[in-house]
Amino acid sequence: MIGASREALAAGRQNLDSLTDSTSVDAAKLAEELTAVTAVLDREVSLRRVLTDPSRSGQDKAQLITSLLTGQVSGETVDLVSGLVRSRWSGSRDLVDAAEELAAYAEIIAADKAGVLDDVEDELFRFGRVVSGSHELRAALTEPKAGAAAKSELVKKLLGGRTNAGTVRLVTALVNAPRGRSLEQGLESYSKLAAARRGRMVALVTSAVPLSDAQKERLSGALGRMYGRQVHLNIDVDPEVVGGVRVQIGDEIIDGTVSSRLEGARQSLEG
Repeated sequence: MIGASREALAAGRQNLDSLTDSTSVDAAKLAEELTAVTAVLDREVSLRRVLTDPSRSGQDKAQLITSLLTGQVSGETVDLVSGLVRSRWSGSRDLVDAAEELAAYAEIIAADKAGVLDDVEDELFRFGRVVSGSHELRAALTEPKAGAAAKSELVKKLLGGRTNAGTVRLVTALVNAPRGRSLEQGLESYSKLAAARRGRMVALVTSAVPLSDAQKERLSGALGRMYGRQVHLNIDVDPEVVGGVRVQIGDEIIDGTVSSRLEGARQSLEG
């Protein structure tokens, strides 16, 4: 998002943070209702155009969405969405993207408040690795002609009873409404939201063998000192790296693997 839309989304996230600071607010319910609102906004093109029309006042748009949602969703969700439509948007699709992001962020908040956010992060990461390693599974989850019910049932079979309920809901929402994103992109967006909730960075660490808890703690501490922020590690085991570790944070890569050094030596010899 750019310009006005970015500012509107930031304001929406602040509102969501403030709202969920109250222990009486059910963040998981907010996530469910915001997902439903996203589906309506995505489907009703004329409605979202009205709700993002810069010639209409914010009050007018807020009254319209309030009249449509009251009695359908909780008052907290009505307040959040009303706040969104009061803002200015660079494009009508940005409103849908924002509602969808807030739905996922509410799910992340619910996991955090329940003390299981680390588990949810790890489960999403491992699910992404499983999907990447299976062409058949990825095809089944991304087939446009497959119905939402079939995809939801498949996700339930894969994750139900093995992961947190929030993980199941996040993955289900993604496979049923990818909205132009790949599974990998959607899962990465969840990872970024979880990191933002904790005020930390996420590092993808690739090593030849699983790291011990002590090794993870030392690496996380070293990266934290390097970047000045807490760093969450997603560990991927790949025997092809031979030895050492490869760390990716955003677009930056720190490659200390034996395979990388061997490749560098080979290129030097060929040169």
